[in-house]
Amino acid sequence: MKRTTHSTSLNSWVVLALIVLFALLTILPFFWIEHSEFPGADALAEEAILEIAPDTEPWFRPLWEPPGSETESLLFALQAAIGAGFIGYFFGWQRGRKQAP
Repeated sequence: MKRTTHSTSLNSWVVLALIVLFALLTILPFFWIEHSEFPGADALAEEAILEIAPDTEPWFRPLWEPPGSETESLLFALQAAIGAGFIGYFFGWQRGRKQAP
């Protein structure tokens, strides 16, 4: 079945609209929710440990601490994206291997 120019153009607009909708749904909550702090599990665990045993000393200190929580979140998201890229590549490679003659 041959695609027409009309359906390809319509598909392009639908994809563009979905990308814009995704971006809005991702960005707008940051403007609606004021004073939002999203502590990580590490920070919550540290608070709980210090509450239970205030004299606890950490075993080691990090070699480098990011300058802010935004940088830490960025690095975490980058790590997740790279991992997802590797997983997606692996599954695509496996599928290509199965389809190859």
